[in-house]
Amino acid sequence: MAKFKESNINIKVALDENRVPEELQWSAEDGGVENQEAKAMLLSMWDAKQKETLKIDLWTKDMPLDDMKMFFHQTLVTMGDTFYRATQDEKMRDTMKDFCEFFADKMDLKKK
Repeated sequence: MAKFKESNINIKVALDENRVPEELQWSAEDGGVENQEAKAMLLSMWDAKQKETLKIDLWTKDMPLDDMKMFFHQTLVTMGDTFYRATQDEKMRDTMKDFCEFFADKMDLKKK
């Protein structure tokens, strides 16, 4: 199959003297994003040959704890949605939603 087009997503990480992230920026030309600031990122890629997940998890040292809790909750919610789109497994999607509600409750993220 011939390639129709290639697209790049770029991530810039500014590190302090201890190699701790101070700034994260990402760009995606096709999406109209250029040097967008971020405070955290979770990137997972599947290595089909090794049958394992390759991961890059980064957050800046000034990422607020409450924001990190919300970031993880929102990531878990979207993972459930993505899992459903990929598998059409309604039972597991609903189980993941239940866990996300439990997580939000335990992290005190529920709207008051």
